[in-house]
Amino acid sequence: MTVPMRRELLARWSLWAHGGQLMPPGDWRVWLIRAGRGFGKTRAGSEWVHQLALDEPAGRFALVGASLDEVRRVMIEGQSGLIAVARADRRPVWKASARELHFASGAIAFAYSADSPEGLRGPEHHAAWADELGKWGRGGEAAWDNLTMGLRLGERPRVLVTTTPRPTRLMRRVMALPNAVETRGATRDNPHLPASFVAAMEAEYGGTRLGRQELEGELLSDVPGALWTRAMIEAARGVAVDAPVRVAVGVDPPASAEGDACGIVAVAVDDAGRLSVLEDASVAGLSPEGWAQAVAACARRHGADRVVAEKNQGGDMVESVLRAAAVSMPVRLVHASRGKAARAEPVAALYEQGRVRHAEPFAALEDELCGLVRGGDYVGPGRSPDRADALVWAVWELVFGWKGEVGVRGT
Repeated sequence: MTVPMRRELLARWSLWAHGGQLMPPGDWRVWLIRAGRGFGKTRAGSEWVHQLALDEPAGRFALVGASLDEVRRVMIEGQSGLIAVARADRRPVWKASARELHFASGAIAFAYSADSPEGLRGPEHHAAWADELGKWGRGGEAAWDNLTMGLRLGERPRVLVTTTPRPTRLMRRVMALPNAVETRGATRDNPHLPASFVAAMEAEYGGTRLGRQELEGELLSDVPGALWTRAMIEAARGVAVDAPVRVAVGVDPPASAEGDACGIVAVAVDDAGRLSVLEDASVAGLSPEGWAQAVAACARRHGADRVVAEKNQGGDMVESVLRAAAVSMPVRLVHASRGKAARAEPVAALYEQGRVRHAEPFAALEDELCGLVRGGDYVGPGRSPDRADALVWAVWELVFGWKGEVGVRGT
């Protein structure tokens, strides 16, 4: 290939972009790229605006960030910003005093700060790029309102939002817009990142709240009145207890193989009463014999001295399949006579007291814990908090006993 041919190849963005960086089809007004750090959000935004400038030579575009400094440093002059990704013969000119970026086609992009929403009142634009919406401060909602009200030039005014999510009211508003399309992605989805960097980030932050937000692009927020908060879960990060004196495996059996998961959680306690969640071994879609084998395997891995299973769903069948899976396994069957949230409250109090640690991140279990609401219903993922129930049964066995709380039958 000649030098001009190689340059042209490198300039063909559609050949190098991964799927999450390409504009989706359809008659949308808002395109939200909600993804982890390093996904390539800034590059996607820069390439989208460059294409707009080619298609609309008289275009007027808004570049909005959390501050003017971030607009300049990231969106315009950054390594993946508008100047850096431009072809040599189409490089735009940044006029700092006027806060304007002039494209070779004649289009102009204007820089705005979400901290100064009044600056967006009045100007009209064909399109806008709003970066890091999750970081927009107190003026963010007013800035968004003024921005969208000014998108009234041309036939199809649109806005691209690129952000790592944070649980703000504005973030939820944008996600709920009826004319919005969303691209989701994680840090690992960018094939151009060093594999060593991705591995290091996942090793250090994988499964934690910070990792799920900043690497996976998940929107994590606390439910009003929840027994567990995300802060409580993060405070429980730690290693397993050094010298456990007892280990219990809690089991919340499914009503049927096609129904909910079978919650299986192993918990240990030391002689000082400190608890450690060792494993979430929950399974789904298995026959009674299948999930019973999973319970037995979990008990063997951790040397459990007791398996505690709820008998509300299945009665004697629960005990029979567990004993068939491991004849010598000590099994206690309990009948829940109180609601899930009521029996979980004392366990949540142990977390508040700093007496519980999670040996590793258990994302699915932790999501269910944060969906149990004091005095109310379950509002977490899935139909039922099977994993959370299993954890509660194990902790009751190790700490509280069963006096007056549940009906008990077992050996």
